Amino acid sequence: MIRNARPTLQRRGLGQALVLGLALSLLFGGWVWARAPITVRVLMPAPFADATAGLVNAFNREHRDLRIAVTRGPFETESVSDLAVSSLLLGNSPYDLLLMDVTWTAKYAAAGWLLPLDAWLGPEPLESLAPGARVGNRIDGQLWRLPLVADMGLLYWRTDLMQAPPHTPADLVSMAQRLQADGKVRWGYVWQGRQYEGLSCVFLEMVEGFGGHWSSTEGNGMGLDQPPAIAAAAWLQNLVAKGVTPAAVGNFAEPQALQSFEAGEAAFMRNWPYAWQELQGPGSAVAGKVGVTTMVAQPGAPHAATQGSWGLSVLHGSRHPAAAVTVLKALTDEASQRQLVREWGYTPTLEALFEDPELVAERPLLPQLRTALDAAVLRPISPGYAQLSDILQRQLSGVIAGGEPPHTAMDQAARASRLLLEANGQGEPA
Repeated sequence: MIRNARPTLQRRGLGQALVLGLALSLLFGGWVWARAPITVRVLMPAPFADATAGLVNAFNREHRDLRIAVTRGPFETESVSDLAVSSLLLGNSPYDLLLMDVTWTAKYAAAGWLLPLDAWLGPEPLESLAPGARVGNRIDGQLWRLPLVADMGLLYWRTDLMQAPPHTPADLVSMAQRLQADGKVRWGYVWQGRQYEGLSCVFLEMVEGFGGHWSSTEGNGMGLDQPPAIAAAAWLQNLVAKGVTPAAVGNFAEPQALQSFEAGEAAFMRNWPYAWQELQGPGSAVAGKVGVTTMVAQPGAPHAATQGSWGLSVLHGSRHPAAAVTVLKALTDEASQRQLVREWGYTPTLEALFEDPELVAERPLLPQLRTALDAAVLRPISPGYAQLSDILQRQLSGVIAGGEPPHTAMDQAARASRLLLEANGQGEPA
């Protein structure tokens, strides 16, 4: 009996070990299941989803408890906003973070769709940004978004056709007409004249350059019916009337203006920083022959650049706000912005990157972009901005394509804007 006890004990020990192993396996498996990674869902326009794919993949490799899932939205800016709003109105948005255009902030904040970020990001979270990138993120003293990339309107000029760019509206016209008369270019100046947001951006730069404003924080209120705004609209109309700008500009968005300028047809172009990289490509007729500057202005008036930055906001209904803030900080930090500058040519928001010798050597346009960012001007900060812009676009379209008198169009735009704001109980925009 004693001789048979040892195998029996061994079998019993083996069985106990198997039971213990199974129990530990179930326990460990349950622990792993309980600690499944948190997924932060981000909605971005398609170009940014493509540009940040490398950053997202790197983040997901480095974090076991947290993952980023990007929804690749449409290419059109307003289509992305429509997608976000439709989910928010249903009260159960699947997104934690939204990459927002600066003009959306007031609307989303007023609707209660955003989470204030001050408590999450601590004091002075914008201190490291270039001054022009700091504006448009706070409303009524609260921080609602953190910029990912800067964007601003630029005047592109042909360095092979002139030694220096124009500084005033009159300079631009005279230089353009001279080059056209000499047969150097078909068109003097191409820009965004289609009835869409780009036209509002063009007008904002010109009305500031004529010494006026679209709206003001200094108590002047709506400035569309004032002499500078009328003069700006008249100047745009005369560009077409004089043949400096093609009559087809009424159908031009950014791609059409870029196509004409890239083909060597025009001396000047208004566009955004992304166009620089496109103009240096192998198919460009002007590669290596382009400079950038801020928009022309009347003597004594500021040279303005429409601020068009994109930033990340945490949606109020997020089930993982702390994790969403972690992702927000990771995607906007110095390493991420550096990669977006190097690989995609985006404009950073962090002040230090504009002065980084290594980065400037790779992207020599950065000092000029910093100058333009310092001249950044915001569009009206109002929950009703989309409607205000639509009113302005309609009237400007009539001026450019239909020959409507500028003073009549601007008076109608100002009146309709005031009525809209009063109906919404907003007063005039700040």
